[in-house]
Amino acid sequence: MPGEIATLDNSPKAEKAVHMADGNRLPEGFLCADEAHPPKPQPGSQPLSLELHELRSQLESTVSPGGLIGVSLRMRTIHDLISKARNHTFPVLILGETGTGKELVARCIHNSGSRKHAAFVVVDCSSLTPTLIESELFGHIRGAFTGADTNKKGLIEAADTGTLFLDEIGELPRELQAKLLRVIQEREVRPVGSTDAKPVNARFIAATHRDLKHAVDEGTFRRDLYYRLNVIPIEMPPLRERTVDIPLLVTAFLTKHADSMRPIESICQDFWQSVMSRDWPGNVRELENFVARCIALGSGPTLRDEDGCLLTGEIGNNVLVEKDTHRLDAMERYTIVKVLEETKGDKIAAARILGIGKTTIYRKLRQYSENPI
Repeated sequence: MPGEIATLDNSPKAEKAVHMADGNRLPEGFLCADEAHPPKPQPGSQPLSLELHELRSQLESTVSPGGLIGVSLRMRTIHDLISKARNHTFPVLILGETGTGKELVARCIHNSGSRKHAAFVVVDCSSLTPTLIESELFGHIRGAFTGADTNKKGLIEAADTGTLFLDEIGELPRELQAKLLRVIQEREVRPVGSTDAKPVNARFIAATHRDLKHAVDEGTFRRDLYYRLNVIPIEMPPLRERTVDIPLLVTAFLTKHADSMRPIESICQDFWQSVMSRDWPGNVRELENFVARCIALGSGPTLRDEDGCLLTGEIGNNVLVEKDTHRLDAMERYTIVKVLEETKGDKIAAARILGIGKTTIYRKLRQYSENPI
């Protein structure tokens, strides 16, 4: 019934993959001959409900040191790249749309690596004042310009032995790109007004939402700097391409924006229906704002879609028909189908991602085959 708390016949890991359903059929080839006689169920396996405390428990076991959340295939690739990059000093270039979590990836690399006890310095290249950006980055000596009454350490030097995160590197003026390139290559920085360079041992991580290759072709971004930064590229997927991560993200935002006057004990099915049916052009940041808004505008222990800003009728192919009396089954079916699509029909891999046994996924697939939509 509308408004019920969603439950699925799955283990806790499957809860992070809850999707709203649109009545997808199973593609041919997902069932194979040996699934007519799947393995016997293991003793003690029981269906678990999609309850908030289960999601919170799962969140504790999956969140990364930098706060990055995600167990989808795309995000597992990101975690793998982070584990490979964290103990190196090679530059990292993080690409992705606004709101996808590029800074969190940078923090994960820093917090899980050998430099975690040193400074993590963030430089927003898009917000620095053009007339002062050189001084902010490289520092200056007394008398270098009007108003320079004392020596000042720049942000690059402040990140010595730690990590310098250059956010929105695509906005850095071209005249300063050559100086930054020299710092990265020579491992030294020369303050404005000084003839002496200082050695600096900083890890450089850059991020941008822009297409830097296109910027290079247009001449607005230096080709040599692009290749110097792009040693370890990491591309963040938009939220619409990793919707299986939404339940865990929602759970994390409930913790982050917890209100002592309104403790949340459960999540309404209609809320899940809403959040799983949108493309989220603002990505994770937009989802976080929506969760915070629902907390602020609602009342009672159950989280609901309070402002009606997500209209399932506007989502095209992802519409869930309101009069569908089997929405929970449809949500479950959709989840399994989508994960199988991600694993290209590999049922063992799909079961591992969903956190369910092979027996469960074989049984579900047989049910879907016998009762096509």
